[in-house]
Amino acid sequence: MAYSNPFWKGIYNLLIGLGVTIRYLFSHAITLQYPTERWPMPERSRGQVVLLSDKETGKLNCTACTLCAKACPTAAISMDRYKGEDKKWKLSKFDVDFTICCYCGFCEEACNFDAIKLAPKYEYSSYDKESLFYDMHKLQEVGRDVDYTPKRPKKKAAPTPAVDAEKTEGDVKTDSEQPPTQPESPNDKPTKPEGDK
Repeated sequence: MAYSNPFWKGIYNLLIGLGVTIRYLFSHAITLQYPTERWPMPERSRGQVVLLSDKETGKLNCTACTLCAKACPTAAISMDRYKGEDKKWKLSKFDVDFTICCYCGFCEEACNFDAIKLAPKYEYSSYDKESLFYDMHKLQEVGRDVDYTPKRPKKKAAPTPAVDAEKTEGDVKTDSEQPPTQPESPNDKPTKPEGDK
């Protein structure tokens, strides 16, 4: 609608704005009274990076493979490792710099051992920049109460000898004892019903 006078155009826009105000004036307020009220965070929300521990032993799940540090686009993860007596990598340092972390979740996706997760925690702002550098122990402590579903199922226990003893040589057939397979004869092929052409 074209208006020749800008005065009437201003009145028209004012009435539109007042209509929106009146519509929301009598509806129920949706404001949360933070910090006493909080929205429940979604399960897959990307908040603070934490290190996960084994639920039974409390030991870190990290195998020091450095995949998370390589996947980090901002180099917020720094880690050091060494070879232990059992010839496996051990973690000596794992730090996350939350001043440059972009919460992209690449570290969680790269990890194959359920060792790192972006937990739905977001209230850790600080006036002190040094307090935003988390070391391995602090990351593990924050991640202790984080629930997770293991990606890799635990290995099943080896079968007991009693179960193996039940199988006898007569039960197992070798390839030479298997009956030979017969080639399919032309009569065995399915035929079309008489009504189909």
